[in-house]
Amino acid sequence: MAQTMIIDGKSVEINGEKNILEVCRKVGIELPTFCYHSELSVYGACRMCLVELENGQIVAGCSTPAQAGQVVKTTTPRVQKIRKMALELMLANHDRDCTTCEKSGTCKLQDLAQRFGVRDVRFGQRDIKVDIDDSSLALIRDPNKCILCGDCVRMCQEVQGIGVLDFAHRGSNMTVTPAFGKTMAEVDCVNCGQCAAVCPTGALVVKSQTDQVWKALHDPTKTVIIQVAPAVRVAVGEVFGLEPGQNTLGKLTAALRQMGFDKVFDTSFAADLTVMEEGTEFLERLQKGEKLPQFTSCCPAWVKYTEQYHPELLENLSTCRSPQQMFGSLAKKYYAKELGVRPKDLVVVSLMPCTAKKFEAARPEFTTEEVPDVDVVITTQEIVQMIREAGLDYAHLEDDSLDMPFGFTSGGGIIFGVTGGVSEAVLRAAHYLLLDEELDQVNFMEVRGNKGLKAAEIDVGGQKVKLAIVYGLANAKELLRQIHNGEAEYHLVEVMACPGGCVGGAGQPATDPEVRGARTRGIYTADKAQQLRKSYQNPLVEAVYEKWLDTPNGEKAHAALHTTYGERRRIHGDSISLGDNHTAKQLEVAVCVGTSCYIKGSYDLLQNLGQRLREAKLNDRVDLKATFCFENCGGGINVKVGDTLYSGMSPAKTESLFAKIVEELEK
Repeated sequence: MAQTMIIDGKSVEINGEKNILEVCRKVGIELPTFCYHSELSVYGACRMCLVELENGQIVAGCSTPAQAGQVVKTTTPRVQKIRKMALELMLANHDRDCTTCEKSGTCKLQDLAQRFGVRDVRFGQRDIKVDIDDSSLALIRDPNKCILCGDCVRMCQEVQGIGVLDFAHRGSNMTVTPAFGKTMAEVDCVNCGQCAAVCPTGALVVKSQTDQVWKALHDPTKTVIIQVAPAVRVAVGEVFGLEPGQNTLGKLTAALRQMGFDKVFDTSFAADLTVMEEGTEFLERLQKGEKLPQFTSCCPAWVKYTEQYHPELLENLSTCRSPQQMFGSLAKKYYAKELGVRPKDLVVVSLMPCTAKKFEAARPEFTTEEVPDVDVVITTQEIVQMIREAGLDYAHLEDDSLDMPFGFTSGGGIIFGVTGGVSEAVLRAAHYLLLDEELDQVNFMEVRGNKGLKAAEIDVGGQKVKLAIVYGLANAKELLRQIHNGEAEYHLVEVMACPGGCVGGAGQPATDPEVRGARTRGIYTADKAQQLRKSYQNPLVEAVYEKWLDTPNGEKAHAALHTTYGERRRIHGDSISLGDNHTAKQLEVAVCVGTSCYIKGSYDLLQNLGQRLREAKLNDRVDLKATFCFENCGGGINVKVGDTLYSGMSPAKTESLFAKIVEELEK
């Protein structure tokens, strides 16, 4: 017999709902919430989802289990009064400068204040202004707008397993902050931005770079090109009244052209390149049985997580750059010459669903002639703002086509936007790359689905390949534990930091599981619409190899499309006594810039070290210089720190080399 409860006089069947809130929403009653997310633990702090039971008890709908026979009222005078008071108290402690707030129009606090008719706040205004933290390359944290809902805290701890944010102090002094009052740049934030994705106010927002893009577009000396990531095309339209998941790449291309971009390209083209490089790399490792499992390296938040917490696995990371950085490298190293412009006059803009891409683009490894391969990264949220600034009627724009050569893509490149997509694209190509034979199969349903951690076993040329597909870094943490303890064994592991993959990136419009599902279906629909579904079939990818790169994973391709990553240790100069910098003996640090070391990036390493020493205010204690040759040209760049020679260095190992310099200074 079905179990039922009474909600506002109507009988409602209970079908596995965890709480009263979920039952109410099932029947179309939208209880207000700040701190409730179906994918996070129940917190019950905001008191907005209160309901009144038959016995007169007021309870939180989110934390009260749904039980048969319950009689619930959702809009009694007592409930409404408490909700309004809760809203007033939040507004009293909130910076109410809504007109210039990044979240104005999408702020849940603003929305609920209007919904419940809060016109006056009886409790005054916030009288203390706290400094805004804009230290991060990806995010801005404004404590003045925090309402202590704890969404960001639980997201970082439960979904990402990192926990750089938490509650501090008590009572009226309570705040959400990184540990010990540090800035976001000083803690182990991986820039995934999921904290901002769940923040209901403007306390955590994406760091906007739209001003830089407008400046470049209005500079006649610059040629400005833009690449559009796969997941953006199925999300941007929903802000302008179109259905979530609808592929509006044609309208987006038209909008970008009207704004003044010289060329509009598709990051999916670079994803096809990634399949060729990463697939070849994987098959070589598989045949040799070395450095397995191979972990994907497309997600910069995952890469930084590995550098910080699991440096022992860095050799297992694919050496491939992400599609964003492959595109930037090709643009600056080769395409600029075709256009007849210098790399510094070619502005490469990336339109991404991801906030961590902002951090990735600023990594010192990714430069050409001392300028970044990708100059600016903007998110879906930012391009929406630019479209509005330009006064464009997005929904009614006529579709336009992308430019060549980086505007043609296979379905394999497009599915990079969803969890499992990288693995599926590699599997589509693996049979051909291994046996030089076509495989009719293009849909690998085993790697699809919305589970945070899933495994599959696929036959590739007679060999069983074990794969794991993970999203959410807490799930990745659990998978690594299983691998370390011998509980699981894989050949290829795909990791994405954001729920559902890039379709759920923090740079996307506000998202929930249902909307992410629609975007995922949109990605697979776009894949089906492509005449070519496998990356190696893309004729323009083949042309790029013939023209610029020779062969996949070859010497030229490796120089342009691959990289190395290094351990990240947080070095604090507080414990180093600087003394009298004018009289203290300087530590000699010499970086070889001879031919062998120079082509491996020694000049970049020298520049990185100089910058790092200046940041730590140690440049007066270190005599950093270039030298010609140590006659030890085996495994990489040679650097001498004091009397110790370190070989095998690279720009990616700047932090570990800096740590060795600090150790010498502390002796």
